[in-house]
Amino acid sequence: MTRTPIDADAFREFERASHDEIAEGYRDFFAAVTGYATEPLLDAAAVGAGMRVLDVATGPGVVASRAARRGASPVVGVDLAPRMVAIAATQYPSLDFREGDAEDLPFTARSFDAVVSNFGIGHFPDPERAVREFARVLAPHGVVALSWWDVPARHRLNGIFFDAVNEAHACTPADLPAGPPMFRFSDDHELSELLRAAGLTRVAVQAYAFIHRLASADELWNGILGGTVRTSIGIRRQPMDVRDRIRAAYDRLVQPYAQCGSIEIPVAFKIAVGRRQSE
Repeated sequence: MTRTPIDADAFREFERASHDEIAEGYRDFFAAVTGYATEPLLDAAAVGAGMRVLDVATGPGVVASRAARRGASPVVGVDLAPRMVAIAATQYPSLDFREGDAEDLPFTARSFDAVVSNFGIGHFPDPERAVREFARVLAPHGVVALSWWDVPARHRLNGIFFDAVNEAHACTPADLPAGPPMFRFSDDHELSELLRAAGLTRVAVQAYAFIHRLASADELWNGILGGTVRTSIGIRRQPMDVRDRIRAAYDRLVQPYAQCGSIEIPVAFKIAVGRRQSE
């Protein structure tokens, strides 16, 4: 697979600043979407009482809070964006949230029994390095569990927007730094090999699908533009005529999902799990 070269520092700073900017919008709209993966992710990692759990790219802290609810302790949430960390700490003050880079985790080796990351892996400039870090801080017999989106044809909540952008022949904004291929880890083989390359074993990938209900097409449009990063910026930074074409395509593409005054749209994702061998 040929990949566009990435300026890791530029992309990392873009992710930090952009997630700070949309933190409240993400919490208010998109956390309900990523929330479909929370319990399957924790199930995949077999999170339970007394387990030491690290939640990487914790965002507003939902996965960490659910791990604590299962009796895991300690639970630590790490995120690159300071505003996300502040929101999580305010929402769940009894838990430990810290600013941190997934590719350079501020923890000693073998510190956790489970490392989970809910839709984080596609936001890291060097995902291979990140998963090696996950494996480094994992205790023997510990588990890594990751989630990422399925392809746009199945994950229509985002897929409609990608289709609309392509239909409008919109170009990527010049000031948007190159990032990892957004759907690289929608592929089972790519996702599995990512974990195996970090030395993890008994790797498995499972697909999940849900229906997300919204009041209107406007709610979905406004939620994505106010609560996501690359998708939102790829639309908001277009010239007005191009943005109008994207909106027109979106309005047509979303119509098949209209049901009795609401929108019912498929959400689809993958969860991968791998285990560290004993030493």
